[in-house]
Amino acid sequence: MPPRSSPSTGLSPSDARRLLPCLTSFMASTDSRARIAFDPLEFPRRYENPRDIEVAGLLAAALAYGRADLFRPKVDALLQRMGRSPAAFVRELDVAGARELLGGFVYRFNVGTDVAVLLLGMGRALREHGSLEALFVQGLETRGSWHGALDAFTTALRDVPMEPLRRALGPERGLQHLLPSPLGAGAAKRLNLYLRWMVRGPDGVDLGIWKRVRPSALLIPLDTHIGRISKHLGLTRRNDLSWRTAEEVTASLRVLDAEDPVRFDFALCHYGMSGVCPTRPVRENCARCLLRPACSIGRETVKAGRARATP
Repeated sequence: MPPRSSPSTGLSPSDARRLLPCLTSFMASTDSRARIAFDPLEFPRRYENPRDIEVAGLLAAALAYGRADLFRPKVDALLQRMGRSPAAFVRELDVAGARELLGGFVYRFNVGTDVAVLLLGMGRALREHGSLEALFVQGLETRGSWHGALDAFTTALRDVPMEPLRRALGPERGLQHLLPSPLGAGAAKRLNLYLRWMVRGPDGVDLGIWKRVRPSALLIPLDTHIGRISKHLGLTRRNDLSWRTAEEVTASLRVLDAEDPVRFDFALCHYGMSGVCPTRPVRENCARCLLRPACSIGRETVKAGRARATP
């Protein structure tokens, strides 16, 4: 269930004044173009038509878990077989087509039946609503909250006849992991990542093709990297990777930028993924980090290193 109380923010005005220039310099130093090659965002960026972008994006985000060198070939192979227009492909997709595309498909927790539900659900959404954006906005207007909108979105996508799919492809295995419904108390990282791609921008990172949703409404795509760095920067006091924690981090980021709070996500996440900011701090890395003036762990690590070096 979504949290019942408003999220708190661990960021004081003085913390915000210290953190914002650090984050601004940090983002300016990030080579976003180079990092996109290592990000599932590369897949929707291949397309120009908004409907192709949103279909390719949701498929890529849904499968973007585990090691990038393992999920990227899976996504790439599916998109290649779906042809020049993923949107046209899913609009016309039926159970026989799903069996042809996904027979034998396995990626970690997911099998072909799981992915078939996602593709058939997107096809139905395009036929009935015209776009995935329209489906999401309907849930946002009906439910009135971000959590409720996402829950309505995934529930609608999963509303496909299962027995014909099971006969064609076998039983589902990780459908709740691929497309959670009900959404639950988790941070829904990959779904919020997808929404960031669709809503923010267009800029050097995100695509900004959804015009009916404001970037200010986005929730941070919370994973282990963002969770760890957010704690170091004072954006949250929480230790778990829950929806509540994502709300608290986002509330702190809104103190820095009320209109576009998740613009910092791409740079921070890739910083954690790069290994430069590991779970156990490395003094040499902390000493060079542009975020150190605002980072409690970085300051302590460098201070401790200097103390040990003093005779």
